[in-house]
Amino acid sequence: MNVIAPRSGVAFEIKAGEVLRVIDPEGGQVSDMLAFMSADRGEALSNGRTFDYEETIRLTQGNRLWSNRSNPMLEIVEDRAGAHDFLLTPCSEATFRHFYPGKPVHRGCFGNLAEALAPFGVGEDAIPVAFNIFMNVPVDGHGKIRVLAPTTRPGDFIRMRALADLVIGLTACSAYDSCGGSFKPIHYAIETAGEPPAG
Repeated sequence: MNVIAPRSGVAFEIKAGEVLRVIDPEGGQVSDMLAFMSADRGEALSNGRTFDYEETIRLTQGNRLWSNRSNPMLEIVEDRAGAHDFLLTPCSEATFRHFYPGKPVHRGCFGNLAEALAPFGVGEDAIPVAFNIFMNVPVDGHGKIRVLAPTTRPGDFIRMRALADLVIGLTACSAYDSCGGSFKPIHYAIETAGEPPAG
């Protein structure tokens, strides 16, 4: 099991057929995820293409996450949380200045992802909207959005099968509202093809 410390991020490669398991070990923590094609980092996760092809903004087991070039990148094969966001951009220094005046400014998931992905040739301007795992963003009938504390319980997880060789960016989110005002670790594991799920 790999551990992402609170308010930090990592990047790594995953092969087609492998399954990425992202776990909220303590409950109430968000993890921003990005994906890029290993063969061409210009092909990246796209919320717009995903909403279009999956015909929903509520993505869960059975849904796929698509690239900006209309290729499926990941398939959600198991989802113990059931609530995720794909509307909001990774938090950044600007986010903290805008929403949290008077509180310490943090580089946020954007800064953490930029640093983690730089060795893979991904620059800041190439960072798209993240798939915000476990994030609780209800949308009302007028289109108004809110950011509420996650509803995850300790040990809740999501499992996603890679449909191509990918570079993944993953964080333990840094924003106050997204994580209910506290900051906790995120765990993740890569399960090889055919490996029975753990836990």
